[in-house]
Amino acid sequence: MAQIEKKEQKEQEVSMQGAVMRELIARFTSDHLIGKKFKNGEFRKKMTEPPWNVPDGFDLTELQMEEFKMEWLMPKQHHSDKAILQLHGGGYIGKMRNIYRNFAVEYSGLGNGMPVLTIDYRVAPENPYPAALEDAICAYQWLIEKGYDGEHIFLAGDSAGGGLALALVMYLKNHGKQLPCGIIAMSPWTDLTASGESYQTNFDKDPLFGGTKDSMLYNREYLGLEDPRNPYISPLFGDFTGFPPMLIQVGSYEMLLSDSKLTAKKAKEQGVKVRLHVYEGMFHVFQMAMQHMPESRYAWKEIGKFLELLGESEI
Repeated sequence: MAQIEKKEQKEQEVSMQGAVMRELIARFTSDHLIGKKFKNGEFRKKMTEPPWNVPDGFDLTELQMEEFKMEWLMPKQHHSDKAILQLHGGGYIGKMRNIYRNFAVEYSGLGNGMPVLTIDYRVAPENPYPAALEDAICAYQWLIEKGYDGEHIFLAGDSAGGGLALALVMYLKNHGKQLPCGIIAMSPWTDLTASGESYQTNFDKDPLFGGTKDSMLYNREYLGLEDPRNPYISPLFGDFTGFPPMLIQVGSYEMLLSDSKLTAKKAKEQGVKVRLHVYEGMFHVFQMAMQHMPESRYAWKEIGKFLELLGESEI
């Protein structure tokens, strides 16, 4: 049976499209738009998007829970008995956006028609920890009650959503609940103490968060009065023993690079099957480029292979 590589894949040269995209992002954020304006709420409150059109071949059901909303994307022709729970990024202060609806479509296609549950969990500063985790637990339980046992549920998340996915598994494990069968984490935010070396070494390289400490990476809105080393906030400080296989993707230019590397190292040492892929020259959640950039195309292809391998009897 195929086996997921435990070693980090050799880094490749960045593509011309990737370098151009990285430069455009750096110029766009040169006034710290993603820093000050997002941190103080101006950016996230004023951001508006056009209505999202459900692609042909899919049905979308909006679900109103007691504290938050969810969206259930179901392919009209699906052959999979598994489902994906997607947890979006945004530094725990940004709400769900259309890009994650596009992600859901991509995940579904790569998963041979898996339905995707995307949750618009509560965010800070209005709702600090543990609101996001509570909503993730509620969404996971919804899937269980719908008939998907843990062996048939994947978790997928980017940035804060990637960290939240790991925190969710820690909670489930610590409370004797069924664990999911796999985790896909794009640039997961696993250390809210910002203690990894890449917070310094990539400080002037990161096109999205670099050059300032007035950004989402240093905001404490989600923490409230909690200890940032709480594993349900910063999973890096938790115990990964017993975790399902993980695919972690991250860019070499990210300030969050250490979050991925240290998490992968610790999880491997505790017996978890992990594939860590550091994409040379890439920026935070470069997968948002979808099919418009070689690195992003390859990243999504890698995700599809991960989903495929986990369908086999041996990983």
